Amino acid sequence: MSKPEHYSKLHLQPIGGVSRAGSSDRALTVLNPFTESPLIEIPMATKADLDEAYLVAEIAQLAWASLGPSARSAVLLRAAQILDERHDEVVSWLVKESGSTVVKAEFEWMAAKAITLEAASFPNRVHGRIVETDIPDKESRIYRRPLGVVGVISPWNFPLHLTQRSVAPALALGNAVVIKPASDTPVTGGLLLARIFEEAGLPPGVLSVVVGAGAEIGDPFVQHKVPGLISFTGSTPVGQNIAKQVGSGKYLKHVALELGGNNPFVVLADADLEQASHAAVVGKFLHQGQICMAVNRFIVEDAVYDRFVELFIQRVRGLALGDPADPKTAVGPVINRKQFGGLQKKVEQAKAEGAHLAYAGESSGLVFAPHVFTEVQPSMELAYDEMFGPIAGIMRARDAEHALALANDTCYGLSAAVFCQDLERGAQFARRIHSGMAHVNDIPVADAPNIPFGGEKNSGLGRFNGDWAIEEFTTTQWVSIQVKPRPYPF
Repeated sequence: MSKPEHYSKLHLQPIGGVSRAGSSDRALTVLNPFTESPLIEIPMATKADLDEAYLVAEIAQLAWASLGPSARSAVLLRAAQILDERHDEVVSWLVKESGSTVVKAEFEWMAAKAITLEAASFPNRVHGRIVETDIPDKESRIYRRPLGVVGVISPWNFPLHLTQRSVAPALALGNAVVIKPASDTPVTGGLLLARIFEEAGLPPGVLSVVVGAGAEIGDPFVQHKVPGLISFTGSTPVGQNIAKQVGSGKYLKHVALELGGNNPFVVLADADLEQASHAAVVGKFLHQGQICMAVNRFIVEDAVYDRFVELFIQRVRGLALGDPADPKTAVGPVINRKQFGGLQKKVEQAKAEGAHLAYAGESSGLVFAPHVFTEVQPSMELAYDEMFGPIAGIMRARDAEHALALANDTCYGLSAAVFCQDLERGAQFARRIHSGMAHVNDIPVADAPNIPFGGEKNSGLGRFNGDWAIEEFTTTQWVSIQVKPRPYPF
């Protein structure tokens, strides 16, 4: 079977069932982070385009939901098949638009396909209930139904998967969707998925993508009367602002927020240090550390601190830096100049605060070389702020209880890891970490389509994947039936 031709005219946006240019007189130029050369120019959407996308989605959703579970499952299964058929095209876009290394792009493609297949089972997993009541001759039925229209705001770091993680379940469960992708990754964060679903047979208007300036359509996207849920993945400050808008705006709605992380990687004294140091390098530097689940703080018991640092730096020195299209590259470019400059400031701040710079590679272009700081203290920015880049800070813990206290000393609570050879001890340690996810002898960068994904505290609200996604992207309705007339008090 021959491979399909690559999608063309990706500068056009699917808005309200029609592929067309955005109405703005301004265009968004998308750059390749490694070469910093233009990839595509996209005429941007306006507030009027957004309004059209939402209003058409509101109408299209009713017909889409009424198709029944088998028809919706078929579209999701076909979309997964198309992801297979267009594997090379999708991976290529991830590499050149988001700066993904080949390893990361393959991982992301696989994750997006997996959630698509999982979502294909959702239409037949939605169940209502009959609930007993104390009122004679009354039947209480609990129905679960779509929310209606879901607004999805997706990030630039894992654009394909973190968009599809909301889009696939929402569609499968009978909702319509409007996507606002990140400006750095509008193709992999929305436009490619829209083409895939169109090819899969999704009816026009059920899925729209609006690529526009945040200053013009950002707040209206959240505040619009149509969407019943805003699903946002990104930074904590932006997520807090969205929650504030939803809570204080004219139209209340559901929110699903997957936000920042300050993820601890704890190494206890009995850990296998070769295993721990290997995992530590992958957990920190995959996709240049630009992952919400990436290790942000290494917390190592004093007894093995020096040896862990030695092994960790030894591995960091061997990382291949450069062109993300080269399969041997482990660390590619960060997403843009602003991100690069922010990381430079974090390095200087760490030095000023007294952290010891134990290793620094040589940066080039937007490839920010790994930096490793030791003797990091809880009061330092390296310990309390999310780095979101290839900067590692290693903290020293007196003992296991001190390590736990350091791990929990944060306003975030997304993911965590603990390494030790006593597995049950590790499990009990993991349970005491205040995070939505915790892993024993594995990296905190982990996701599976049937496992709940989400954080605590300032790392977000709600859970994605599996049965938890079914709950997030539907709502319940109580319908009671009084079979025989009941007596009333007056």
